[in-house]
Amino acid sequence: MTGRERAALLVIDLQHDFCTGPVVAARFGGDTAKLDAVTANAARAVDVARAHGVEVVFVRFLGDLEHQGPSWRRRDQALGKQPKCLDGSRGAEFHRVSPAPGERVFTKRACFDAFLSDGFAGYLDHRGFDRLVFAGVYADVCVDSTARTAFQKGFHITVLADCTTSLHGSDEEVLRFMGALYGARVTTLAEEENAWSTSSQERPEWNAASA
Repeated sequence: MTGRERAALLVIDLQHDFCTGPVVAARFGGDTAKLDAVTANAARAVDVARAHGVEVVFVRFLGDLEHQGPSWRRRDQALGKQPKCLDGSRGAEFHRVSPAPGERVFTKRACFDAFLSDGFAGYLDHRGFDRLVFAGVYADVCVDSTARTAFQKGFHITVLADCTTSLHGSDEEVLRFMGALYGARVTTLAEEENAWSTSSQERPEWNAASA
């Protein structure tokens, strides 16, 4: 990271239906310890970012049938998947985090990529971010989909390895892939906090409240 870069923390899909409950436990064979750890770390990343004046941007998912395209519905029918994060349900609520007043929340409607959310790309451009720091779930689904588009739009990518985990593949392979294909910097929250501390000293205007 250089002194010229301006970062935002993207918090992806930290919602109850993706982070807790019997369906989530079944996906992980009943062992959700890793998921519990990374969601706790992702929530801590929010606090750390705020403390260092790094803007936090939240992305959430809504899976209602009315938002689903025909291919999404066909997949769910074939695999016996039930809609998740229904609008107004507890499952759609944030897990372990709550946006603070003034922090932006963007909604994906039955899609993986946050850049398909209304206003998301324009907001990032308006705020002048150069680098996006990713935390949340899942590394091989919505985190990857958003990072892929971000890279192609010219953003530098950082992934907090201890603040995300994969659903369908190994964490190591998914993060290696992102590093190879998107040039993603894979790091930890502690290492990123150190970078934020240094950058905050060099660039006081990073504070979102004063930008």
